[in-house]
Amino acid sequence: MKRKLFFISIISSLFLFSCSTNNDATAEPKENNDPENNRIVATTVAVTEIMDALEIDLIGIPSSYKVLPERYDGITEVGGAHSPDLELIMSLQPKEVMSVSTIKYDLETVFDDADIDARYVNLDSIDNMNEEILSIGKQYDREEQAEKIVSDFEEKTKEIEEKIADKESPKVLILMGVPGSYLVATDRSYIGDLVAKTGGENVFSGEGVEYLASNTEYLQQSNPDIILRAAHGMPEEVVEMFDKEFKENDIWKHFDAVKNDRVYDLDELLFGTTASIAAVEALDELFEMLYPEG
Repeated sequence: MKRKLFFISIISSLFLFSCSTNNDATAEPKENNDPENNRIVATTVAVTEIMDALEIDLIGIPSSYKVLPERYDGITEVGGAHSPDLELIMSLQPKEVMSVSTIKYDLETVFDDADIDARYVNLDSIDNMNEEILSIGKQYDREEQAEKIVSDFEEKTKEIEEKIADKESPKVLILMGVPGSYLVATDRSYIGDLVAKTGGENVFSGEGVEYLASNTEYLQQSNPDIILRAAHGMPEEVVEMFDKEFKENDIWKHFDAVKNDRVYDLDELLFGTTASIAAVEALDELFEMLYPEG
């Protein structure tokens, strides 16, 4: 069966959001919310939202179709996560530029060649995000805000753990769709982390990558109780693609999840490719999908 799988690392193609920051050790910590003093550029939506929750101002933000926090209205847009405008970023004279670890491989050389010392925030899981929030909070004198954010995540996780203590773990297949194709999200992916925290058993666990591709026959053999369909970029087009695939490919009707109407489309605003401030709401929604009986 393993031979039917081929691993594909698609961190770049699946990732929507990235950010960047660069710290100046000479900055006075008590002036850390002065954007001119910090001169921080964030290049992803997820990091931008984290910085907003920490009440930290920015001088540069990512270009995105998503609505960014009101705090950053009028702030210079520096391009997309995968293709930031390096000339524009350098013109802002940032002290810190933030991106994320999932696309470090693609951006590290680009930033290095431009002599930009980027920071790659690890948002692979809620736990890693919590560590990063605490670290950034300490760096920019926002420890109280950071501790409150992390406390909320920990409280929600504990609440979910108590609710699933006596429940049987459903088997879950996660499909990550991009326009024209889809892959399988393993337990190493962020959505896989959410499934694990809500007590679900990812039918593709123990793999070495976040995403992999497989034919539908092998997927059907995994016999999931639930199928989660996540959309990356152009969500309406991706949902239409999934609907067409499930309708025209006859094999899907043999999946128990399809027979029992346990196929769910995930809201991209809550279920991105990296952890985000929306994780608390995402856990609640996922719990309702995995345990509709409550």
